Amino acid sequence: MAEEFAHDLPDGMTDWIADVGGGLITRLERHIARREAWVVDVTRPDGSTAEYFLRLDRESDGRGTHSVKSEAKVQAALAETGLKVPAIRAWSEELQAALHQRMPGWADLDNTGPEEQAAVLEDFIGQLVLLHSLDPDSLGLDHMPVPATSAECALGEIDFVEQFLGGMVADPLYTYALQWIRRHVPERLDRVSFLQGDTGPANFMFCEGRVSAIVDWEWAHFGDPMEDLGNICTREFFCPSTPGEGLGPIFRRYEELSGFPVHLDSVRYYRVQQFVRSIVSLARVTAVNDPQMPNAMNWAYRYICERATCEALAEAMDVELERPELPSVEIGPSLEGVVVQNLRAEVLPAVDGDFPRHRLEHAALLVECLDRQRQLGPLLAGVELDEIAALTGRRADALDEGLLDLDRAIQNWGSEKDAEVLRYLGRRAWRLEYLWAPVVGLFPGRRFSRID
Repeated sequence: MAEEFAHDLPDGMTDWIADVGGGLITRLERHIARREAWVVDVTRPDGSTAEYFLRLDRESDGRGTHSVKSEAKVQAALAETGLKVPAIRAWSEELQAALHQRMPGWADLDNTGPEEQAAVLEDFIGQLVLLHSLDPDSLGLDHMPVPATSAECALGEIDFVEQFLGGMVADPLYTYALQWIRRHVPERLDRVSFLQGDTGPANFMFCEGRVSAIVDWEWAHFGDPMEDLGNICTREFFCPSTPGEGLGPIFRRYEELSGFPVHLDSVRYYRVQQFVRSIVSLARVTAVNDPQMPNAMNWAYRYICERATCEALAEAMDVELERPELPSVEIGPSLEGVVVQNLRAEVLPAVDGDFPRHRLEHAALLVECLDRQRQLGPLLAGVELDEIAALTGRRADALDEGLLDLDRAIQNWGSEKDAEVLRYLGRRAWRLEYLWAPVVGLFPGRRFSRID
């Protein structure tokens, strides 16, 4: 039991954890993460403590390849290979929950020094090479399809996220980027490997200069190993960890250890693909705005990733983007500002616990964003409508209508307007980052590292 701990876990969850651990729950803390997770300790009658990391899926029935159940299957299979992954201590079919072995170390590689970053990344590349060398048939992951062509590798996850979005959001950037991905599938495919699918800094833990565990296997699947290298670019974008020379040295190390070449054009393609997967997934998440989710973080990721998608496309296409002038308008006094001041000055100091304090601060950031939309939104909407009209030849009365006009036009245009449209989408992405500055400030100044 864990009656002394406040929580909103599903009925029966704490009883199951205590039964698995063979004792009394003595720690139960919500973990600050984009997917729901909890840190749990169970103290046994002999005084020993079982340390767990709980993942749960409140809405899934466990089917498919992007579920907590699939993730648990993956980790159980990989634990037999020598790869550093947390063991699965228990699985509940009824609760759709997994108890993971809690591993030592940290995930914030960007907060360490250059020497430790270099050592950890070199060790990580060794682990990635091991992962990519595994025989797909030996893993027993029969619920996952094994692609046979480069197109199947490149588009399988894209097909999934489009189905996940389910037509909930129409946006010209998504239409443009998805068309680009389907038109530019890499021609080369040296081998099909098992991929983490979202690999790189912050999705592995480290301790004393080495990787202690590779975590977060939600997006694991079979595909082109170049996809995981493209994923490293996107993870490192948010968790800068390559002092000096960028990602080139660790890609060369991958070549040395694996014996396979790194195709930088494919890496650039998969860097775009990873960001498109992210923005399409985030579009659905931010359309729903589930109170259980870290909404401020999701909005931050969405708009930073939209700008990064434009920049990744521009590099792959050799197009130069134009950063727009942003209005120098100060936000005036408002009721929203009063709410934010009250939350931070009076409520936050009285709140205990890292997770509730995190939630409260992020709620204040969202209120600030609402204030900016009310005060700055109409001005920026006018700019957008003018620029859309320059592309389509028609100025709509409202921004939603104008964006829909452009979305439909992109669907009908060929590639002749690619560069012109991308430059507009890049300017729009910068303006959206400006409009959502309070949450975007959670990840300030993010830029790509060199990959060659």
